[in-house]
Amino acid sequence: MAAVLCVAGQGMAAQRKDGAHAVVAGTVFRENGFSLPGATVTLVAKGSEEKDARKSKALKAVSDARGEFAFRVPPAAGTYVVKASLKGLQAAEKEASVQGEERVDVTLVLASESK
Repeated sequence: MAAVLCVAGQGMAAQRKDGAHAVVAGTVFRENGFSLPGATVTLVAKGSEEKDARKSKALKAVSDARGEFAFRVPPAAGTYVVKASLKGLQAAEKEASVQGEERVDVTLVLASESK
């Protein structure tokens, strides 16, 4: 994946193009196994939901034509919650743990909403 898709939080040190970083990336799929473009994907540091929202903003991206997404994060050890959603489908979320300068892959499957 050539480009980092996140836009929110541009002022964060993790978004700088110079310097060390880790990457949380992955793909969003439909439950039938096909990739899902256009899904909104958010990434937030675990536990920051309870903390002051000004300290840790959620990063957002939209899955590309192949259902892929990527976020740059600080290379320090930490756990993140990755959530994908798209109208008409049930949202899905998973945790991703980063230990240093590395890439962590996450696969999210969105099921159809029951009628």
